[in-house]
Amino acid sequence: MTDKTPSDAVDRILGQWQRERPDLDASPMGVIGRMARLAKHLDRSIQATVAEFGLNPGEFDVLATLRRSGCPYQLSPTDLFNALMVSSGTMTHRLDQLERAELVTRIPDLSDRRGTSIVLTDKGLTLIEQAVEAHVANAHTILSVLEASERESLMLLLRKLVLAFEA
Repeated sequence: MTDKTPSDAVDRILGQWQRERPDLDASPMGVIGRMARLAKHLDRSIQATVAEFGLNPGEFDVLATLRRSGCPYQLSPTDLFNALMVSSGTMTHRLDQLERAELVTRIPDLSDRRGTSIVLTDKGLTLIEQAVEAHVANAHTILSVLEASERESLMLLLRKLVLAFEA
């Protein structure tokens, strides 16, 4: 920490551990603690942004996954399940809610008579186009405190950590 950088709650926590357990290198808690606090702030910000469109983050994720899959904006429930890393029960619940709101529809899978595909409706496509624009604008705002080179460095470091967990 430089003289110009203000301290945060994590600095105070690290200081307490240093005082109480000088033998313990608690420095990793600085990174992990800040990531945990940041995750909570990001969750709140994302939730507020997507709520403007009548969505919760899980519903936004389903619609965004379908949208980014490309035209015809259609995936199997298994593909959605794998992309979003949620339980099958959670996925079914989300799909039921989105179908009731007429944002997605289930259609027979032409390649597998036993299966279905989930498709964005026109209403769902219109909504996710607006919501994703707001989501991206929000992300730009959140990251505006960082220089472009800092964002790039952070992205590379976070990717390294994610890959280590997902290996």
